[in-house]
Amino acid sequence: MPGFEIFGEEEKKEIADVMDNGFIFRYNFDPVRNGRWKAKEMEALLCEKMGAKHAHLLSSGTAALQTALAAAGVGAGDEVIVPPFTFVASIEAIIMAGAVPVFAEIDETLCLSPEGIEAAITPKTKAVNVVHMCGSMAKLDEIKAICEKHSIVLLEDACQAVGGSYKGQALGSIGDVGCFSFDSVKTITCGEGGAVITNQESIYKNSHMFTDHGHDHVGSDRGAESHPIMGLNFRISELNAALGLAQLRKLDDIIATQRKNKTAIKEAMSSIEEVSFREIPDPEGDSAGFLTFMLSSEERTVEVNKKLAENGVDGCFYWYINNWHYLKNWQHIQNLESPARLPIHLIEDRPDYTKVEVPKSDDIMSRTISMLIKLSWTEEEIAQRIENIKRAFS
Repeated sequence: MPGFEIFGEEEKKEIADVMDNGFIFRYNFDPVRNGRWKAKEMEALLCEKMGAKHAHLLSSGTAALQTALAAAGVGAGDEVIVPPFTFVASIEAIIMAGAVPVFAEIDETLCLSPEGIEAAITPKTKAVNVVHMCGSMAKLDEIKAICEKHSIVLLEDACQAVGGSYKGQALGSIGDVGCFSFDSVKTITCGEGGAVITNQESIYKNSHMFTDHGHDHVGSDRGAESHPIMGLNFRISELNAALGLAQLRKLDDIIATQRKNKTAIKEAMSSIEEVSFREIPDPEGDSAGFLTFMLSSEERTVEVNKKLAENGVDGCFYWYINNWHYLKNWQHIQNLESPARLPIHLIEDRPDYTKVEVPKSDDIMSRTISMLIKLSWTEEEIAQRIENIKRAFS
């Protein structure tokens, strides 16, 4: 991770094919496309690799999240259970959909815990947004059972876990609807892009219409299409899809490389007594984009994080103080800052996000460091990295 590390002739060829022979808009214009349909081709391959009936590409992972919510019927006033550890887009998409984020505790999977979800459910709960953070998965059996028990939509935010799986099923394909991000620093990249996958026909239909102003995409004359619903413009371009198509073909090799590199470093770190590792419910399904470990206290974690940097161990993230990935640092979310009035401002009994308390999550995240696993490392670089890591703990 990320896929841009291995850009090569394959990506150039797909982009050139669009520029030389095709058209950059993803819909219609059949006479000038010469049979080039990169978005459709990537969607078909995505279905194949993820074991999903339907896939729809769009302009970003954030767009995928907002589309998934709308397509699954989550909207004004609905409560959506969310983790405090995620990228901020997970929360922004819910607020922009008119829904209400409700924060719940995580566990040492770094994802929402089943107990945290149960404690957060109210009569207004419409969905759970399970975010598979840093390449690995939540406890999906228990969480899915809770959602089925309460008739709650299970949305899988797998934006950081493309290529991961749980008991043989691709992450993103297990709930009602899943989301991927293909931005510039993800496991595979379109430059900018995202996807919604689902096995439900109604969610798929809503998705492709919602992301294109409600166009039903029936026939080959765009101007004659009907618009059964309202929507927005979250379309991906053929150029972005072409890049992503080449990257998606490399996904299996990317995951294999990540797993090999992560295993080497994790095995070496296993001899460090004060280190424990993140809980992974299905280790065989870990996409291995990060190696995450935990220490005994916040103070020691801060110290080690500093020493890792001093010893040249780059790509380490102490999420607890990170501006973009942990609730306690999101003053703009806590205060609902916006250039314009939002639907949530009209909800009188909305949560006071300045007073949200997640003590279990705080304890876990204050002791957690994640290391990015790179694809481009040589064996010599991995050996040197291991030496530098051990030096930081000495």
